[in-house]
Amino acid sequence: MSTIERTAYPRFKKNISSKELVKIYTPNHEEIEIAHRVAKGEAQVLNFILMIKSFQRLGYFPKINEIPIEIVKYLCSQLNIASDVDLNLPNRTLYRYNSSIREYLNVTEFGASARHVITEATYKAAQVMNNPADLVNVAIETLIKERFELPAFSTLDRLARHIRTLVNSNIYENVLNKLTSDKKLQLDSLLYIEDSENYSKFNYLKEIPKSATINHLKALGNTYQLLLSMGDVESLIKEIPIAKIKHYASEAKVLDASEINNFSIAKKYTLILSLIYMSKVKTRDNLVEMFLKCLRKIQNKGKDELKKIQEKNRVKTENLISILTNVLLKTNDNNKNDTTLGQQIREIVNANGGTEVLLTDCDTISSYNGNNYLPLIWKFYKSYRKSLFRLIKLLEIRTATQDYSLIEALNFLIANEDKRTELLPFTLDLAFASAQWQNTVMVKEGGNTFLVRRHLEVCIFYHLASGLKTGDLCIDTSEDFADYRKQLLPWEDCEPLVSDFCTEMDFKENPSEFVAQLKSLLKEKSIEVDKNYSDNGNITINEKGEVVLKRAKAKNIPKSALDLEKAIHKCLPERDVIQILCNVEYWLNWTRHFGPLSGSDPKLENAVERYVTLAFGYGCNLGPTETSRHMKSSVTPHMLSFVNRRHVTAKKLEEALKDIINLYDKCYLPNLWGNNKIAAVDGTMHDLYKENLVSEYHIRYGGNGGIAYHHISDKYIALFSHFIPCGVWEAIYIIDGLMKNKSDIQPDTIHGDTQAQSTPVFALTYLLGIKLMPRIRNWQDLKFYRVDKSHKYKHIDSLFSDVVDWKLIETHWKDMLQVVFSIKAGKIVPSTLLRKLNNYSHKNKIYQSFKELGNVIRTIFLLGYISDIEMRQQITSTTNKMESYNGFSKYLSFGGEGVISENDPDEQEKRIKYNNLVANAVILQNVVDMTLILKELSANGVEFTKSDVATLSPYITKHIKRFGDYVIDLENIPKAIDMSISIPMK
Repeated sequence: MSTIERTAYPRFKKNISSKELVKIYTPNHEEIEIAHRVAKGEAQVLNFILMIKSFQRLGYFPKINEIPIEIVKYLCSQLNIASDVDLNLPNRTLYRYNSSIREYLNVTEFGASARHVITEATYKAAQVMNNPADLVNVAIETLIKERFELPAFSTLDRLARHIRTLVNSNIYENVLNKLTSDKKLQLDSLLYIEDSENYSKFNYLKEIPKSATINHLKALGNTYQLLLSMGDVESLIKEIPIAKIKHYASEAKVLDASEINNFSIAKKYTLILSLIYMSKVKTRDNLVEMFLKCLRKIQNKGKDELKKIQEKNRVKTENLISILTNVLLKTNDNNKNDTTLGQQIREIVNANGGTEVLLTDCDTISSYNGNNYLPLIWKFYKSYRKSLFRLIKLLEIRTATQDYSLIEALNFLIANEDKRTELLPFTLDLAFASAQWQNTVMVKEGGNTFLVRRHLEVCIFYHLASGLKTGDLCIDTSEDFADYRKQLLPWEDCEPLVSDFCTEMDFKENPSEFVAQLKSLLKEKSIEVDKNYSDNGNITINEKGEVVLKRAKAKNIPKSALDLEKAIHKCLPERDVIQILCNVEYWLNWTRHFGPLSGSDPKLENAVERYVTLAFGYGCNLGPTETSRHMKSSVTPHMLSFVNRRHVTAKKLEEALKDIINLYDKCYLPNLWGNNKIAAVDGTMHDLYKENLVSEYHIRYGGNGGIAYHHISDKYIALFSHFIPCGVWEAIYIIDGLMKNKSDIQPDTIHGDTQAQSTPVFALTYLLGIKLMPRIRNWQDLKFYRVDKSHKYKHIDSLFSDVVDWKLIETHWKDMLQVVFSIKAGKIVPSTLLRKLNNYSHKNKIYQSFKELGNVIRTIFLLGYISDIEMRQQITSTTNKMESYNGFSKYLSFGGEGVISENDPDEQEKRIKYNNLVANAVILQNVVDMTLILKELSANGVEFTKSDVATLSPYITKHIKRFGDYVIDLENIPKAIDMSISIPMK
């Protein structure tokens, strides 16, 4: 049976605030009239009102003794009835009251028709959902929508579990019926350990990719070949929805071979096939990712080699300059005749090695004087050659555009793989290659043009990598490198949405009118800044056209605020992290989101205690071994590792985080620090082991690792976090975090640093109704765009260096809307799209249109940024909170010497979310403690103002005990949070 806490089944809250009593349980005049008409006597009227208000809250009639005493007392006071009145009534009377209430609320009693409705809805949902709690929620939502009374929770739970079993059994049997005896033997062989092996081949299906080296590329290729040897898996499970396949695969991934063997034959084969399918997809993506990293590594080595050569040639260059200087000095002597001058020049040449040596030096310097490192790449490419050829044969790469020149070149390359001749006939269309590459690849000999085989190979692989990055090339059976254009909603599905969307966003529906609207916005902002230039005082443009911004003065914190902060710090009770997690668990029961991936209830002894221990150990980066050592309970490292793998996913952590965020948002203090509309984004590096595909060296941060990319509300709480590789542009994940944040805090304005912006990001956020307002370093290097060449400005004209291509925006207005609707519909993840829309996408028209729209929006923002000092102060203030959070969360990640010891990308992501969970729990506890202290200080006569309180921060750590032995005490009940608390302030 599912635990009721894991579902949305309505229940009375443990602690009901006075504000909630007034808002939810106050009877209106009509309800009181009906009560007096139906019921006779004080007790009966009170009983009727209790039933009607409870039903409005719950959707079903509770037993009278289940209604919290706070509600009873409140309604007694509202009805002027003594609170000690006897509420027991005969069943016949209660039945009559319930019938009257249903009639008044237009609700139908749960019966056969209701059961039929929820059976259909739950059966349909079970085709893609697997968790019983989710199916129960579907049933509840359907009943409420259709205005049926909710039955007992056990009724819904039994129905959901029965339907899930039925749907899954049908799926399992359908798969089993498709399997031949040979295929069954093949699948069974994965689960057995051969004499020559240390473990079964089943483990290969769960293998984690390592760092991008030639040996690891070979090993991953071998794994992929094993997966391909399993034959046509896709046709066996093609009728199963992809969401269901992913669930089965994730369930199989955390099990070992012996556990899989314990399932029924049909279920066993279905889970294995799902895991093979998803492993194929993931391995294919990992192969491409490793291919891209290997190519980048080869390219960087070529660049480094060029620098070394140029450094070595510096002596030759200086020597040649010295020789030329001597020659010019001799030539400058007008008293010498040509014969004498010629002899002296020859002496200078001979003294420096002779003509041939100096000509060779000139050729060497000339060859490497520019930035052409391309001829040097072969030296580093040749050791990868065999593996790269094997890779492109395994991957079915195709073009996503009408340009087939690169695919034809790839086929030509494969056909000539074994040839050792240096020159190949010039029979290819090299339109895909840059001019520099074409000059490197082509050579003329005997009046004919040939292709240099070595350079051609490198050139084609180089452009294959570029095409896969930009989406010009794709792999159909991939997730990250599929044709993103096919993931977009068809335009016929988008067209009906245009009118409502444009009304909501205040956009013009017609493309030409939308462009006119943009022109007007840019023109008005430019004129406004130019007009106010003289009176502004925050911006100065000198004669050279250089812009100087007035530095914003830091706000002085008044002494009263500093004194208040000291008083609070002095009164804060000492707390350890695990105690805080227990307190938050009592308030929210956040551990209810954890449990087996199958959706069943946990069969752990002391499950809540185990989950709290797990969150503490992983959130503080101690890991299972160190956590076990410091816990006085009998928890072992294996227990913790087992529960982490089997019971917790990134999605479940996000659900637990959402609970904490929502409770925090209802507290009093956070509303003095910010609002729900502003957030900041930033990344902070975490050290990783090198043997994984995520870990990279980061120039900006230094060292190998990955980036924890956080979305932080201006109320200080963390809303969402990703764990991303160092090599990506962080801005592409801005929108992902906003779309995946399902909490009550929903920001529409985002601040960040330079990494948080690019022109496509400015364009996409604008179309999604998000205000992107980053703090940009070296903003002077960015282009400002004017409406057209005829628009000149008296003061700020020197800022503008280019004109917007309005025709491009108008032409691709529908294409951009199609992208926006696809993101809103969840058909494509913003980061997947923005990863393709980068500087390599020169041929991509969608990229060009987004870039052009971004030029407009970024120019408007920059004009406001340079002219509005308050805007700059707001951006700085919010991004400072972001940077403070980075330090705060790392303070709580005190284990493992700061190194995330996981090589699995899924586990790395979970580690960051565990840390968010701990950090947000501490923030919530700090706010609760600060609120109580402020109330106590006020009661003791200490005066302070709202502006004093607004300077405070919940990132307080002095009272947090991090080290020592840890004890979980779930019986230690913390004080209840009263959301109605307000602090008297001047």
